[in-house]
Amino acid sequence: MKKLLIVDDEVDIANSIQYVLNQEGFSTLMAHDGTKAIQLIEAEKPDLIILDLMMPGLDGYEVCRRVRAADRKTPILMLTARTSEIDTVVGLELGANDYISKPVRLRELVARVKAHLRESPTAQTQARGIKLGNLSIDIDSRTVLVGGNQIELTFKEFELLAAMAKHPNRVFTRDQLFAQVWGSDFLGESRTVDVHIRYLREKLEENPSQPKHILTVRGVGYRLVWE
Repeated sequence: MKKLLIVDDEVDIANSIQYVLNQEGFSTLMAHDGTKAIQLIEAEKPDLIILDLMMPGLDGYEVCRRVRAADRKTPILMLTARTSEIDTVVGLELGANDYISKPVRLRELVARVKAHLRESPTAQTQARGIKLGNLSIDIDSRTVLVGGNQIELTFKEFELLAAMAKHPNRVFTRDQLFAQVWGSDFLGESRTVDVHIRYLREKLEENPSQPKHILTVRGVGYRLVWE
């Protein structure tokens, strides 16, 4: 049975989420502040974390940052009443795998939880590594090297890069990338792909504003060129 941690200082919302997840057969833990959340994460090692962004004291940003400093694999689904792009981008940059806006639609939340707990197609690949020019991707250890220098990527950044690197020069639509990395029945938005592409460029390109490797194909999507 998968163990989920719900972190939200709004008790009624947390209780509603806990109820519906328990009905779906998940084991749940609850924390109403960031400090308690960190304690439970260290002690219980949950399989997925549902994390409210805005909390007094230790907020969701800081909890996410601390978790990712030690653990890059546990999915973090961030809840936020702040829906501006910058808030979403900051959460994704810190290592959150996804976000969902408040008020929470419980069926959508359950669908996203299930999608993140499923093993992704990329993780199932039998290939042990990908080599393109000075770019090296090790699937097993989830490490990326550019010119011998290790590049730190978030979970979904790695999945996105690996999906494109398996088929260099191929043009992927946003929907194709979204389906491969997040799952075809995942309830999200195509701009999530754009956000992750932006951060991949900042980490991999010498000049992110004039990328040479992760290219935009206007009106279609993206392709990876690495020679």
